[in-house]
Amino acid sequence: MERAIALARMAGEAGDVPVGAVIVDANGRAIAEAENRRERDHDPTAHAEILALRAAGRVLNDWHLTQCTLYVTLEPCPMCAGALVLARLGQLVYGADDPKAGAVRSVLNIPDSDCSNHRLPVMGGVLEVPCRQQLQDWFAQRRHHTS
Repeated sequence: MERAIALARMAGEAGDVPVGAVIVDANGRAIAEAENRRERDHDPTAHAEILALRAAGRVLNDWHLTQCTLYVTLEPCPMCAGALVLARLGQLVYGADDPKAGAVRSVLNIPDSDCSNHRLPVMGGVLEVPCRQQLQDWFAQRRHHTS
């Protein structure tokens, strides 16, 4: 999670919402990582989780990520939660809940939904305070600069 926080910092410094993601294989080896790139790539789907899933699929030469764990600093949104289920991810570990758009626990629960064909083990609240603080500081700075 500490690497995901560092990636999130890089995203924030580049003007994107500070979210970072790291995918680890069954041997504990980091095989993919990404940070939010929506602003830089002009791509609404360039969330850290989506970019990390794509990279992991290329590394493994397989879209089935059943033996992998994704570490991400913020609870995934509906798009990302759906992608994690579709990738058959082995486990999700995230930092801060997202009370506005969280789709794993806070607002929706896509992994446990009847429409999901894969049950995704989830652990939330890992290094929650620094993950949440990083987001709060970034948004406060953005508000300060626009007022």
